[in-house]
Amino acid sequence: MRLSSPALLPAFSPLAPQNRSLAWKAAAVFLGSLFLALSSYIEVPMVPVPVTMQTFAVTLVGALYGWRLGGITIVAWLIEGALGLPVLAGGAAGFVHFMGPTGGYLFAFPIAGMVAGFLAERGWNGHRVALAFLAMLAGNALCLLLGAAWLSLMIGVSAAFTAGVLPFLIGAVLKSALAAAALKALARGPKRAG
Repeated sequence: MRLSSPALLPAFSPLAPQNRSLAWKAAAVFLGSLFLALSSYIEVPMVPVPVTMQTFAVTLVGALYGWRLGGITIVAWLIEGALGLPVLAGGAAGFVHFMGPTGGYLFAFPIAGMVAGFLAERGWNGHRVALAFLAMLAGNALCLLLGAAWLSLMIGVSAAFTAGVLPFLIGAVLKSALAAAALKALARGPKRAG
């Protein structure tokens, strides 16, 4: 499938981040990192990796902000967590989480968001919901792949696949569909009277 030229497509995001001031972008990073932090509190505890809404938020931020601003926002959120702010899964904080079982997933988040943003900028966005779903799914799959690769160094490949991928597959599909639906709704914009 050929990626479309960005010049031939409608604005990839209703936020139009590429046309905004530096102050707007700084505010977007703050609000985006807050959204990512809030998504981290929506959690189903599991061992060794909990189910959260983080990948939903990561891919959505990437798709709405684009690959550059989305990547910056996700990295800012991770730095907040590393510095001790309670913004990671379930309110966790501290650099230790980047070295533990969830480290691979955390390091995968900026990559996943940037992939979703890159694809959104090329038409895989709310204007084409099936492609938006595939972009979100690609981001979720990257998180699972990179997270499980890291986890496999600690517990082995088979156990990492069983504990770090299988339980999350249905959630990845559902979160991708939800993110694509959100992009579709946002792409429509508000209904105009008259």
